[in-house]
Amino acid sequence: MTQREIMLKKIGTYKFALKDLQLYLDTHPKDEVALHKYAEYEDILKPLIREFESRFGPLTVKSDNMNKFLWIKNPWPWDIEEDD
Repeated sequence: MTQREIMLKKIGTYKFALKDLQLYLDTHPKDEVALHKYAEYEDILKPLIREFESRFGPLTVKSDNMNKFLWIKNPWPWDIEEDD
């Protein structure tokens, strides 16, 4: 495995664990052990993602309020009227 693949697998593992804990916490919001584990995994995942993105590029598409995506300003397919 390449370093990129190893990092992606590690990131995916922590993302899966966080999603699983999130689903559990939806029904057990006061479980202190699960809340602590969630925070712990989040603290591990954030620097992993930063390192991956600095070495290999972004994992997700990002946007901010100052630079919105242009496709949202275009007409949607159902808004276009075709000439018969």
